[in-house]
Amino acid sequence: MQQTKNKWLIVLAAIGIHISIGSVYAWSVLTRPIMQAMGFILQQVTWTFSLAILFLGLSAGFLGTYVERYGPRRSGLTAAAFFGVGMLGTAYALSRHSLPLLYLSYGVIGGIGLGVGYITPVSTLVKWFPQNRGLATGLAIMGFGFASLIAGPVMQLLIAKYGLIENFIILGCAYVVVMTASALYLEPPKMPELTSKGNFKVQLPEQQGQFSVQEAMRTWQFYALWWVFFTNITCGIGLLAVASPMAQEVIKMSPMEAASMVGVIGLLNGGGRIVWSTISDYLGRRNTYIAFFAIEIVAFYLLAGVTDSLFFQLLIFIIITCYGGGFSCMPAYLSDLYGTKQLSAIHGRILTAWGLAGIVGPLLLSQIYERTHSYSVTLYFFSACFVVSLAVAVVLKFKADVRKA
Repeated sequence: MQQTKNKWLIVLAAIGIHISIGSVYAWSVLTRPIMQAMGFILQQVTWTFSLAILFLGLSAGFLGTYVERYGPRRSGLTAAAFFGVGMLGTAYALSRHSLPLLYLSYGVIGGIGLGVGYITPVSTLVKWFPQNRGLATGLAIMGFGFASLIAGPVMQLLIAKYGLIENFIILGCAYVVVMTASALYLEPPKMPELTSKGNFKVQLPEQQGQFSVQEAMRTWQFYALWWVFFTNITCGIGLLAVASPMAQEVIKMSPMEAASMVGVIGLLNGGGRIVWSTISDYLGRRNTYIAFFAIEIVAFYLLAGVTDSLFFQLLIFIIITCYGGGFSCMPAYLSDLYGTKQLSAIHGRILTAWGLAGIVGPLLLSQIYERTHSYSVTLYFFSACFVVSLAVAVVLKFKADVRKA
């Protein structure tokens, strides 16, 4: 039986969904306009973003089974509906100057669209690229990381030309069109491609042990992976939250220079996802995560005491590539251990770590900074967290055989 669809167009469809929902990373562009138009304070507006990330994690965790049961097409359309309603609801909330409606629309409804949309293409792509799982998932998740580079300038342009409320209406409609078209093209392959590398046959996901989400959650490896994912995001998102003010305070960057640095961070966040996930196909997922944490231990430790502008930026850029790479390598790591039968559901459970880290990371950093008036203590603390994660990653490397309970 021949494949009826082009696998690279499947990749493009996956990117279409992720580049739409990834616009959430451009929320900081909307913060000041919303504060000025609505009279809200910074903390109130920031909580909208935190809620969206929280519900991304929660919906991915609890709706992963829905994605597996009904397939990528229906779940993609569900994601488009929730995210579109969230964007249009945000426009209505702002027109009514209602903070609760803003939280409900963008944070809760939009957040559910984020979660379902994030996990929708993953299992499908792994099945289309059985021998290059890292590359496949990295391509889609790269779109999520790069989205802010497109969405940020577009939002600024729309707000300047049409207004804040109109920005959400226009983008909401555009995202629904892109996500709907992408979802309608998504489907799993009808049969695996039998490929080989040299003289060695590649084991297809369908040929390896297949775990249900309940079986996966009965293994200790699942919780070890949840922990390393949680620490990588907590420390990375904490750094992202203060990169600009820290650069201005520690190495005396101007606001414009700091803004330029944040733009490069967005580029490397997306680029790191595809580069590291591709490397993981050759280095192996276990070794790749060991590399992440070894690099981040040193980088965070050095960052705490650096005063040179070039070295400061270099360390941040290295950390951000590892942060992005942690996202893109995880689905492939999970498929290595548990197969693809319920990969979306298993990946969804792991993504609850993202929802929690989106709250813990910025909160932890702000609390430590308020008590010490220094970023160094937090950076040393993050470095220590990665020492623990490195130990867990090493144990996973040598104790990675997964058996069904």
